Amino acid sequence: MGLITGLLTLPIAPVRGVVWVAEKIHDAAERELHDPAVLRAQLAVLNQELEAGDITLDEFEREEERLLDRLHAVRVGPAHNDRERR
Repeated sequence: MGLITGLLTLPIAPVRGVVWVAEKIHDAAERELHDPAVLRAQLAVLNQELEAGDITLDEFEREEERLLDRLHAVRVGPAHNDRERR
């Protein structure tokens, strides 16, 4: 980047910084959302909540299905999911 370009784009430098931070947060959230270990841990916690009586069987089944669907999607991969949507 040249001196003139650097000086002209200096006022938007904070915006670029915010965009960079937002991209990093998005990447971390995506990794956590699709991490099989995190999904299995969430299933374990869900099971403990059911056993403790903190949630009903209906709530358990609904959340378990959602988590298992996400886990299956991670294992199958995005290419297979794209084919199913067509």
